[in-house]
Amino acid sequence: MTIETGGGAATKSAQAGRKEKFLRVTRNALIDRLTLPAAWHADGAADARRFFRYLEYWRQQSYVARLGAIEQDYEPFSPDTDLLLTRRFSATERVAMQKRVVAGVQKLLEQANYTQLDTDNLAVVMQASSHYGLELVCDMGAFEELLVFYRGETSTKATRWARKNMFPVKQEFDVPTFQRFVVLFKLKPFAQRVQEIMVSDKLDQKAAEKLVTKRRGMLGDAVSDNNIYMKKFKNIPQSDIEMVFPNTAIKFRMFDKLRLTATAGGGLGAGVFGAAGKIALLSSNPVAAAGAAIGLGGVAFRQAKNVMNQKNKYMITMAQNLYSHALADNRGVLALLADRAAEEDVKEEMLLYAVLAKEQVHISQIDQVDEAIERYMRATFGLDTNFDVSDALNRLMTDGIVTQRADGMLDTLRPLDAARRIDQLWDGYLDRLVDRPTGEGEEVEGAEAA
Repeated sequence: MTIETGGGAATKSAQAGRKEKFLRVTRNALIDRLTLPAAWHADGAADARRFFRYLEYWRQQSYVARLGAIEQDYEPFSPDTDLLLTRRFSATERVAMQKRVVAGVQKLLEQANYTQLDTDNLAVVMQASSHYGLELVCDMGAFEELLVFYRGETSTKATRWARKNMFPVKQEFDVPTFQRFVVLFKLKPFAQRVQEIMVSDKLDQKAAEKLVTKRRGMLGDAVSDNNIYMKKFKNIPQSDIEMVFPNTAIKFRMFDKLRLTATAGGGLGAGVFGAAGKIALLSSNPVAAAGAAIGLGGVAFRQAKNVMNQKNKYMITMAQNLYSHALADNRGVLALLADRAAEEDVKEEMLLYAVLAKEQVHISQIDQVDEAIERYMRATFGLDTNFDVSDALNRLMTDGIVTQRADGMLDTLRPLDAARRIDQLWDGYLDRLVDRPTGEGEEVEGAEAA
């Protein structure tokens, strides 16, 4: 990779909004490309490969430590724990721990090059027509904490039946898709949500409590407002992201409403018309009248059953699709995110190092380095990415691989020296390890802990 001067910054700013930071290539493939013998002098390729491997394991270790800190804060909020909770936390302490968990997860997502869907963008996406033919509605005001992130915005091919010249034919169409989709949520406390409903819907407390209870009834006992939930999915159609939330309700589409209304009206009309004459014979033939009433009830039962069957069909469709898209829950999400964040970091650092180790670069040229890396990714892998050069540079400088002179020039260790520097950091890692304070919470023992 070589850097070029002039005209680069305007190009980057014009395109950055259409590109993701996600580097859609494995670290092993990147190492192989960056350590080709022709790209380095003498034994530089072998030394560079050694340094990249050292850097890979060093970065993974840094995320193991971060993951441990998040998991410690998350334990009181985990819905899946099978461990004794040996500490009791006050309401103030739980609020502080909750904020640390959410902030820690958000940082992991950002380091793993996920993109956040804020409230406005989420509302726009959720208005799209459902790919699976479901009408879904979700009460977004029920959440006290909510993070929604995606990575890999693409499209997949699907088929559907359509009529052409009065004959059914299969049509292929594109489905906008999120390759990876992560949601973190915590429900608001019951009393808080009741107060909000009283204000927003102008209800008294009893009616508001009844409404909140009804809405939460679909969640079952598995979802509590004391817990923080995390879900990770793959290949989620953008128009169906509502189905990943626990309080999503299924509504009938207009077509289904019209169809069920028509069949119900026709069935009941015919039943009433047929039974009317028989009911008129009540005084002379009570048995026939009773039979007519039973028949009319059967018609009504059949129509109610049709409604329930249609709703069950929708619920089965949603459950089947959620099952095929699910990747991980709760602590499993944390582990996957930490692994992916470490991988994205090391890929960024390897790409930046491959330039800085071969070029004389001034800090004022760092945007041109950014563009050179983006051109390399496009030419080598056909990937159009928005490379985050500043984050990678900060990490390399923190580890002492790159330093900035007083005149602004960037000095970069040779591959062999860079590998030795990582080795040195490893040797002193445990000596610098700082234990987390244990001032939060009150110890509980024995049966009370169980």
